[in-house]
This record gives sequence, C-alpha cells and structure tokens, in this order.
Amino acid sequence: MSSTELAEIRRALGQLRQCVGALRSRYGDAAAVRRLANDVDRLDIDVCELENPIPVQAKPSTPVQVVKIPDAPYDPSLWQGADDEGVGGYHRDQP
Repeated sequence: MSSTELAEIRRALGQLRQCVGALRSRYGDAAAVRRLANDVDRLDIDVCELENPIPVQAKPSTPVQVVKIPDAPYDPSLWQGADDEGVGGYHRDQP
C-alpha cells in the first residue's frame, strides 16, 4: 500500500472518529455507539499493521500422519456396560 493510500485511510479514519464522537455526544454511551467506537479502534489497529508489516515466518512443514481404520468390526467387549448416546440405557436388561 502506498503512502498516499495510507494517508487517505488515516484521514478517513480521523473523520470517522469525529463522527462517532458526535454520535457519542448526542446518544451518550449507547451500545451501538460503543460498537462503532470499537470498530474504529479495530480499523486503526489494522491500518497500523499495514504501515508496519510484521514479516511472516514460514512454518516448517510436518508430514501428515495417516491413520488407517480397519473395516473389521470392533470387539463387542469394548462396549460392555456402555449406553448408546441419546438412547439411555436400553441395553441394561441384557447380560
């Protein structure tokens, strides 16, 4: 972004901040005014990041580990005493 564009954004943000100040004086500490003021602050933070970009360091690539799940049925003893979620204990009468 060029310095001219950044200066224009700064000018627009200044005008927007003045408008929000006028709204605050008219409507007080209303929730909508607080949200607008917060939005202007967030825009200001974003513009600062554009003016002073932080270099992004590339993360070292890690190989993706693939876990294979067998098609064979699970051992029924794994589920001994467990309830089906949402059904609530309909297996309790079985041994």
